[in-house]
Formats: sequence, structure tokens, C-alpha cells
Amino acid sequence: MKTTQIQELTVPRVALGTWSWGFGGVAGGDTIFGNQFDEADLKPVFDKAMSLGLTLWDTATVYASGASETILGKFVEKEPMAIISTKFTPALAYKKGDSAVEEFLEASLKRLHRDVIDIYWIHNTDDIERWTPKLIPLLKAGKVKKVGVSNHNLEQLKYCNELLKEAGFQVHAIQNHYSLLYRNIEDTGMLDYCKENNIAVFSYMVLEQGALGGKYSVKNPLPTGTRRGEAFPPAVLEKMESLFVALRELSQTYGVTVAQLATAWAINKGTIPIVGVTKVAQVEEAAQAADIVLTAEEIKILDDAAIKTGVTVKGEWEESM
Repeated sequence: MKTTQIQELTVPRVALGTWSWGFGGVAGGDTIFGNQFDEADLKPVFDKAMSLGLTLWDTATVYASGASETILGKFVEKEPMAIISTKFTPALAYKKGDSAVEEFLEASLKRLHRDVIDIYWIHNTDDIERWTPKLIPLLKAGKVKKVGVSNHNLEQLKYCNELLKEAGFQVHAIQNHYSLLYRNIEDTGMLDYCKENNIAVFSYMVLEQGALGGKYSVKNPLPTGTRRGEAFPPAVLEKMESLFVALRELSQTYGVTVAQLATAWAINKGTIPIVGVTKVAQVEEAAQAADIVLTAEEIKILDDAAIKTGVTVKGEWEESM
């Protein structure tokens, strides 16, 4: 398994996402994805990933109201090689005091059976001036190894980075929506800024919650009654057909799936894609995608096909870049 660096922290080129693990709450797998996966369903997925060297796991307190962390925690309790990435979501601390970041971290540590979190994130920009400085005591105490910010635009990222630098630290990573259909962090110069400042870039929704995975089309639309189904109705899928054709043709050249190719695109753009996994086959595909090296010409083919669709899907939670 090829690896990359977040400064001195060595991680795989692909992170595995657990947003759809567990169900219930505002951000449960049932609400977002139409899924209901529990511990019994997911243990084989975890075991396969660890055996393939995919050791970086991304979760958050808000995912299924802590159920995602709880399930992952049961799996990693006896797996010291697992690398844990989890998040503080400001909206959950709306009525709490200034110690909320530390309190939420302690709760995550308990659910995840860890003494230290490898990467700890501020999930969004709500009350950015209030919550960002709270990362500093956690770094000083060694409760977290690295810190990141998620769903921030370039101006906000620079603000957070300078604030942490004043205390002798820095933002180690960002985590933003990035896919063939949503490249704002590229277009605004955020990717360049991160390269210049040694900040790792985690990309989520690289498959647009399955819409770029090769399974769905006008004839086989995404599940109705879910956020992803609403974002990609048949009328939008019809506009994406030319992109589907380009993905299929290039995937056949490499002997890989469409999902693997779309993931490889994000890796070859210099990011660490977060791939949601609920099946063993998805883990195996992610491992293979990490080794695909695309040419500049092939990347341009995919970029051009994506632009021609005219489709872009911005989450309601995302800042204007």
C-alpha cells in the first residue's frame, strides 16, 4: 500500500469513511444514505481494510449521533495500527461552555477506546473565532497529534493557520468536498496554498455519495427520499451521461471500475480521498485505486468531460469558496 505524509504522520493514500455507519439522529446512515449498517455488518469490512494496509479511518461525533464512533471504537480497541480521524461539530456545542471542544474530545476518546486522537478536526466554520483556539490546549497536552479544519474556504483556512502559528503550531490538514463535479478548492487556489504550507488535503464526496460510482444512471436512479437522491435526480443524471461515458472508457483502459477511477482522479490531484465503505468489495477497490497513476492527458479528459456536464452540487453546509 502506497503511503503519504501529514508531516511526520504516515498515512495511506486513501482514508476510509464511516459516515454511513450506524443509524439514527440527524446524520445517520439511514437519513443520509438510506442504509442501516451495524457492527455485525461492518466488522468484515474493517478486518479486510486493516489486512490491506488501509488503516486511516475517518468519523465524527455527529455521524449517527456517536454511533459511528462507537462501532469503529469496538473494532480499533485492539488494533493499535489504526489511525483515527474524528471531528468536533460546533452545532452540537451551541449551548455549551468554552470547554466544549475538550469535553467532546474526551467523549470521542471514550467511544473510540483511545488515549490520543491522530487527527482532530473542527467540522465547520460556525463560531470560528471561538472554537479554533481551543485546539491549542489539546495539542499542547498531547491529546491530539494533528489538527485540521473542514468545510473552510481559503480565507478562513488562512485565519486558522495564522492563529495556530502564533502558538507554535499550524493547521495540518483540511477536509473539504472535492470531486469531478465540485472543484472549488482547486479553482480558488486552496490546493496551491496547502501545498505551499505543508497542509494535507482530505477530499470527501469524491464519488458524490455514489453518483460517480458507475452504478447509477437515468434508468437506475439513486434512492428516493435521501439527500443524495434529491441532489442527483434523473434529470441531473441525464446531463452527466457524457461524463459517465468518459469514466467508463478510461476505466476499461486500466481494467478498473468507474468508482476506482474517480477515486484515483482525486489522488492524482494531490488529495487523500475519503471513501465511504460498507462492503468488503469497496475496501478492495479503494486499495487498488490507491495504486492507479493517471497521465496529465487522462486527467484533462476527465476534467473536460465533467465541466461540459454543467453539473455542480454544493452541500447546504458548505461555505462559499
